[in-house]
Amino acid sequence: MIALRGFMSRVFCLFILFAAVPFPCFAADLSITFSQPADRWTEALPIGNGRFGAMVFGGVARERLQLNEDTLWAGGPRDWNNPGAKKALPQVRKLVFSGRFVEADWLSKQMMGPFTQPYLAMGDLIVNMAHGKGVDQGRYMRSLDISTATAETRYIKDGVTYKRIVFSSFPDQAIVMRFEADRPGMISLDAELQSLLRRSVRADGNTLVLHGKAPAHVDPGGHSKADPVVYSDGESGEGMTFEIHARAIADNGAVSVDDKGIHIKGADSALLILCAATSFNGFDKSPVAQGKDPAEQSRRQLDAAAEKSFDDLIRRHTTDYASLFSRVELDLGAAPQNAGKMPTYKRVQKYGAADLDLVELMFQFGRYLLISSSRPGTQPANLQGIWNDMIQPPWNSNYTININTEMNYWPAEVANLSECHEPLMKMISELAVNGAETARVNYGARGWVAHHNTDLWRQSAPVGAYGEGDPVWALWPMGGAWLSRHLWEHFEYTQDAAFLEREAYPLMKGAAEFLLDWLVADPQTGFLTTNPSTSPEHKFKTSGGALAAVSAGAAMDLAIAWDVFTNVIEASEILDTDEPFRDQLKSARARLMPYRITDQGALSEWSHGLEGEDPRHRHFSHLFGVHPGRQITAENPLLFDAARTALDLRGDGGTGWSLGWKISQWARFGDGDRALRLADKMLKLAENDYVAYGGGGGVYKNLFGAHPPFQIDGNFAFTAGIAEMLLQSHAGALDLLPALPGAWAEGRISGLRARGGFEVDLAWDNGALTAARIRSLAGRTLKVRYRGKILEIATVPGAVYTVDAAMSNITAE
Repeated sequence: MIALRGFMSRVFCLFILFAAVPFPCFAADLSITFSQPADRWTEALPIGNGRFGAMVFGGVARERLQLNEDTLWAGGPRDWNNPGAKKALPQVRKLVFSGRFVEADWLSKQMMGPFTQPYLAMGDLIVNMAHGKGVDQGRYMRSLDISTATAETRYIKDGVTYKRIVFSSFPDQAIVMRFEADRPGMISLDAELQSLLRRSVRADGNTLVLHGKAPAHVDPGGHSKADPVVYSDGESGEGMTFEIHARAIADNGAVSVDDKGIHIKGADSALLILCAATSFNGFDKSPVAQGKDPAEQSRRQLDAAAEKSFDDLIRRHTTDYASLFSRVELDLGAAPQNAGKMPTYKRVQKYGAADLDLVELMFQFGRYLLISSSRPGTQPANLQGIWNDMIQPPWNSNYTININTEMNYWPAEVANLSECHEPLMKMISELAVNGAETARVNYGARGWVAHHNTDLWRQSAPVGAYGEGDPVWALWPMGGAWLSRHLWEHFEYTQDAAFLEREAYPLMKGAAEFLLDWLVADPQTGFLTTNPSTSPEHKFKTSGGALAAVSAGAAMDLAIAWDVFTNVIEASEILDTDEPFRDQLKSARARLMPYRITDQGALSEWSHGLEGEDPRHRHFSHLFGVHPGRQITAENPLLFDAARTALDLRGDGGTGWSLGWKISQWARFGDGDRALRLADKMLKLAENDYVAYGGGGGVYKNLFGAHPPFQIDGNFAFTAGIAEMLLQSHAGALDLLPALPGAWAEGRISGLRARGGFEVDLAWDNGALTAARIRSLAGRTLKVRYRGKILEIATVPGAVYTVDAAMSNITAE
């Protein structure tokens, strides 16, 4: 039997001897390992403190740290609203209700706004080592230890062992890079700062400074004009400014700085410390006319960090990081023999999800990435977290809020990283400000609205370059409504009534107000429906054989409307407020267009009996009510079975994020073996970096999720999916091991969070629960379900309760 106890004290490194020099070998631990430097960006290792990140390549003669800062975006605040949308709306609705879908598609283009602006690569730190190329045979290893958030490169050259340690510190807001050798005087290097953006580099005393300027406008890739990257002239022109400051501290040896870089000669060891900032000063402020001084922030943070020793810097970093990461531990059993001695990507190639340590690593890697890309006070994690090496990244590396941004935060609460959820909720509050104006101007509606894309400036209007885009992705006014679910989820997990009253409820109510004004009565049935309506990114076939996107009452719209109304109703009851509005929502919810079931017995994606363009499409938005929603559960077997049939018809292929979503979907249906099959499909190596929609999802060699190309949502979906297999709490009880696959015969997990304010530790053996310990954080009634049995008990805040393996009793410890 596996007992519940701390198990992060697993062996983290094995040692072999090279000429009597201790040297680390690959180990079955929480590290991503390589036996060679990175040749491609998706082989580099990501570090980040939520705001300031880097991709570490681990080169021997030439090291590269590709740098990002989460507020470096093109453009600035602007007017993106379109009064013409309100004029076109009645005509579009008339065409849709007349069944003239293709015409409605074309007319709906008049409802679009401009494209969002992209997230930008900031720069590079290039370090040229004086010792030159090559290592002694077989004497190279680099790794990312996600238990400490440190990247390490170690090699032996000419009998000397060199080591580099790199991390991005949240407490000190700095990237720290330490160079060591096992012989004195061996550290000699030249370091320089570079950027793809307009920049200048200068020496400022003992500091190397890169000053840069972002473009005023960048067209998205695939929609570019002749000059896609537009700069304004002079420092006073639009486009934010930014600075990177670098300083060296050496033990012995000599350090000099000039306009070409930092030079270290003959040191025993050395530190490079980097700080960076932009002139961003808020989503609604010009980064030029109202911007902050990036030089002042960078200088202040660098001066503070440089006063600390390396031991102090790394201690502060690891202590801070561990306060979040160490909350959840997962052990699924032993890995295949000798798997721990292989580089990580070779384990992916050989074993996939059959390597249980690899599943654990991938689960925890999602938590690592969320901590590293989303901390209180930072921007939310975008399509690539905080890591991007382009000026025109795929899909602008922005916030795609028709699933991808929300997916980034699916693990936040259940994986015990509630603080990391804060940046998304801050963005929602900012988006609601702009979204209220878009609702008024574009639709003549109350409340607030957002569409399928937003950016640093919180664009709330639909994209599409005022008619150049396709309504299948541009015309989707449900983004704000979906985002509001995260406010409710945060309350559900934390039971923070003050947060619900002051922050969440007003925003949730605003989303509901927009939906009340957006819904219209179907002329044939009288039910309330959405019109125009699209099922994100998936077209349907018309009766004439053409393809169209715009109809009425796509299933996802109806599911989100039900979800928002239900969440606001329950919130108002908890807060004992807004009874008339609550009654209005109940009435509207009762009148929502019912779901439709096809002749195949599947939940239909559209209300009009339409057939989808691609039966295996990566989006399966009509199943929102199963997950992440809570409308479709086993309590309604007709809809539940229809939804399962629909998911089965979609197949087991897809892009990386789509595979990740399917893990959670099948977990909600209680099919752990099918969920594990999807997890195994995700643990396949993707080789190409170009955009592929039809499949090919998996992971890159550094375990970044592959759409392809890289999108970080797949990583977060994997983590959320594994948690969903082991614990669910959306259906009125804590469901223990609801989708445990047969391959996971024994295991344990500790620290997962559940709705109602509970923290859960579980252990199982021979596929059956052996122990469950549940801590009540808020004193709510505890209801536990396992294999059809239900137990219930009133709890006290802070108390721990044990459920016996036979599910016969819950007792307080």
